[in-house]
Amino acid sequence: MRTLIVGIGALGGLIAARLQAMGAPAWLAARNAESAARLKASGLRVTGVGGDASAHSPDVAAMEAYSGHAPFDLIVLATKAQDAIAAAPQLMPLLTSGGTLLPIQNGGVSQILAERYGAERVLGGLSNLGATMSAPGHYEQRNAGHLLIGELAGGGQGRAEGVREWLGQAVEVRVTSNMRGAAWSKLLLNCSVTTIGAVAGCTMREYIGRPEGRDLFDRAYDEALAVALASGTRPERMFADPVPPGWEGRSVPGSAHEAWLGQILDAYGDLKPSMLQDFERGRATEIDFINGYVVDLGRRFGVETNTNAAIVAAVHAITRGEVRPDLTLLGRILQDRGAPTV
Repeated sequence: MRTLIVGIGALGGLIAARLQAMGAPAWLAARNAESAARLKASGLRVTGVGGDASAHSPDVAAMEAYSGHAPFDLIVLATKAQDAIAAAPQLMPLLTSGGTLLPIQNGGVSQILAERYGAERVLGGLSNLGATMSAPGHYEQRNAGHLLIGELAGGGQGRAEGVREWLGQAVEVRVTSNMRGAAWSKLLLNCSVTTIGAVAGCTMREYIGRPEGRDLFDRAYDEALAVALASGTRPERMFADPVPPGWEGRSVPGSAHEAWLGQILDAYGDLKPSMLQDFERGRATEIDFINGYVVDLGRRFGVETNTNAAIVAAVHAITRGEVRPDLTLLGRILQDRGAPTV
């Protein structure tokens, strides 16, 4: 399966290093020629869970150089959400007539691309591989996680099984019959746990004990869940049921809800939000494809999402340098929820 992997970060590099080390027909696309040259010089090396592997003379080039290698049976998009959306128009013509685009991002990227190019050309994908990049070309897999892939329209999973078998040579891959539901389950947590922590400048455990932190979490989560259900998607159970106990349009206080929240805290309460790390490194965030995606779909399905809209505005204000991440912003977001977004 001729494969192009777009993105030289932790995930793309890890997959490419393992495939190329075994001599598989896999190419790695970098953002530009300078980045590609550095990787060619350093080689690709991966360590950690799943075994060590090296590609000393990797097949890597700038993305625009790959038209001569086309067509590809599979293109794996392992970039930031906004970069995936921007790159897709250049990538689709590089696929074979039956080829597959596999975006592995947070938020609504897979669904957006499926709507634009057809669900028959796009698979959904999520990762919890724990991939990190210590230096350009040097990657580590820190846990025994996996890629989760599947058809966004449900139905038969023959295509996904073929991709699973192929990429399974590099990392563990699992197939789900409810890919949209799985994507929404992760999106629900990104909309609440991750982005609120980023705005507050702390972990979930630090903000959830404050009344405004708890209120904001419940409102953001409830809005996103209402949008998911209105779109006809039943979020997939992960470590906890994505629908809180007794939920009827909003979270219901009580011991059952506290136990449910405790499961989320156990899993994510002490993790530093990835979006907060984006702020610290001066990188663009994926907010428009996380909470912003919820707001866009809320308008489509007539669901109020003004809490998520206020979170989007706060993240953009931080990105512009107008404010800094701080716990005091949580109360301000609640005050700024403003007019309904539908």
